[in-house]
Amino acid sequence: MPNALLIENAAIVTMDAARRILGRGYILIEDGRIAAIGDGSFAGETVAERIDAAGMVAMPGLVDTHAHAGHTLTKGLGRDSEDWMSIAGCIYAQATDAEFWGAEAALSAAERIKCGTTTAALLFGGGPDIMRTDVEAVEAHLAAIAASGVREVLAVGPNRPGLRHVYRNYMQGSYTEVEISPEAQLDVAVDLVDAAAGRNDRIQVVFSLPVFDARELDSDAVYNISRRTRDLARERGVLLVQDGHRDGSIAANDAKLGLFDGRSLLAHCIDLTDEDRAVLKRTGAKVAHNPSALMSLYGRCPAPELMQEGVTVSLGTDAAAPDRSFDMFRNMFQAHRYHGRHFADDAVLPPGQLLAMATIEGARALNMEDEIGSLEAGKRADLLLIDMRQPHLWPPVDPVQRLARFANGADVDTTIIDGRILMRGRRLVGQDEGAILERAERAFHQAMNRAGLA
Repeated sequence: MPNALLIENAAIVTMDAARRILGRGYILIEDGRIAAIGDGSFAGETVAERIDAAGMVAMPGLVDTHAHAGHTLTKGLGRDSEDWMSIAGCIYAQATDAEFWGAEAALSAAERIKCGTTTAALLFGGGPDIMRTDVEAVEAHLAAIAASGVREVLAVGPNRPGLRHVYRNYMQGSYTEVEISPEAQLDVAVDLVDAAAGRNDRIQVVFSLPVFDARELDSDAVYNISRRTRDLARERGVLLVQDGHRDGSIAANDAKLGLFDGRSLLAHCIDLTDEDRAVLKRTGAKVAHNPSALMSLYGRCPAPELMQEGVTVSLGTDAAAPDRSFDMFRNMFQAHRYHGRHFADDAVLPPGQLLAMATIEGARALNMEDEIGSLEAGKRADLLLIDMRQPHLWPPVDPVQRLARFANGADVDTTIIDGRILMRGRRLVGQDEGAILERAERAFHQAMNRAGLA
């Protein structure tokens, strides 16, 4: 018999093309995929574990399209954002070993499971100048992610040319310092992408590339590393992820490199020019909008306007530091307020559109919309059960509005990925949450001691 699970008596927000909402329905899961979904009771015969989801809403798992590995062990550090960036950069380059990245990944995955984020796209490190393109570190991260059961897209790649990048490698209490070039980092990234291909169908390793402006693109070193990364991503048919486009950078990279296509995922995209927006529309490049991020304080992503123009816009958290969390419900609410305030119009980004940005549009941004992002027969069984019988989610009216406007990550009762229950009744299944926290604490203190910040 197949590995089967039957969810019964749930209100179901499908996020399918018709945006169907089933008042009381069932979801049959077999071998990790949705075998059947419908209103009322399941009429067929099955030998399946049953979950009575009365009082709950079943919805697709949330998709976070922009975050960073490392951040869950740097949050709360520093007096302000600039201080935090300096500290995080010091830790990532000079104070970490493979165990830090494994422990941080386990903690990050646990937080995502508990707030209903079933898929996330992460850059490996803190940004374009402190990427940790290191085989042992990445493999430790991937091992923890595989063990957790979450779905992830991990982007690895080079730092910005023209700067000196020195990293410490630790072994048995001592360390060596290694200066690494962006070209060498890209060689390592190629090995990591190739090694991960086909190894675990929940995990992808893809390429990242710093964002360069028009002036920087005049540099031969910048042009060559960009062109090579572009070609490698296209040869392998994987995403090319960039963090921080703004103020004409999209148009400049398109004109100089023809950098973008439907496998380009561009984070932040603030203060875009008309030319930038035209490139997004023409090339099919996707946008990860991060309303909680620091960059959204410095400028505005025109997310509603881009969506009206046919551009795919998803939501990202920018990860859990310096002042955020992996809670995508929080980001839905912040996106609503962020753009409503800009237009002085509360009708901008209605609840259904917000929920789409966090589910099916997120899947589309990762080119995974045929597999995840909505609850439909044949798709992978990535879904949540939300406990709606709570004062802040009452009265029992429109479930989409309650999810997008009032819910938070702590309302997730059950998280299921590939048909496997990873959390039930707010308790992790098959993992020791206390052990995850203790492992992360040890790694944190060791990194702080190494960085001279204890």
